[in-house]
Amino acid sequence: MKFIPYEIKTGVENMQIDCDLLENAIAKQSSDAVFRLYGWSPACVSLGRNQKNDFIDENFLKENNIDIVRRLTGGRALLHHVEITYSFVCPVSYLKNGENVVSSYKEISQILIDAFKKLDIELDFGGKPKAHGNFCMLVSTGADLCYQGRKLIGSAQFRREGYILQHGSILYDYDRELLEKVFKEKVDTSSIISIKEINPALKKENIVEVLRNVN
Repeated sequence: MKFIPYEIKTGVENMQIDCDLLENAIAKQSSDAVFRLYGWSPACVSLGRNQKNDFIDENFLKENNIDIVRRLTGGRALLHHVEITYSFVCPVSYLKNGENVVSSYKEISQILIDAFKKLDIELDFGGKPKAHGNFCMLVSTGADLCYQGRKLIGSAQFRREGYILQHGSILYDYDRELLEKVFKEKVDTSSIISIKEINPALKKENIVEVLRNVN
């Protein structure tokens, strides 16, 4: 598995890199996987592939130096602000059950589970699916990774020509007031959790270092 070290880019650059990794893998018919870590500057709202953007106040985003992009993957919007994002690109044949969407989510997400275990953070998969509002972290699916029942990592997939792009948001910290202004809805903090809440002593560098050593 090839690892691309953590780097901070704009929203447009980050989504283009993920797209390029997928297209390059397809073009070369690669049999290996690519695991990438990244951050965002400035903060950025990413919309799901088919999500409507009628809830977005573009003037508010501009006034607060927040970009907006659209992802290849589906799902609902995220505010990429104080987080670590990962992406994983591979052929379906790289996984034991790559053809099955649910199984592939779990197999790829196991990388994250194993890494966070080294930080004494035990994660498991989300509970019953539920949909609420425009903010992705308030939507529960079987692809979520949770800590004690609260969502920490939300992931999404896109497939093309036998290859998978899965990327997701690891919530290092969040600004509840800003989230509520961006998404125009109440953020129920009992359903989400951040690394800072679990272990305030953990720095982003600690998490990146553990994730870079996954197999």
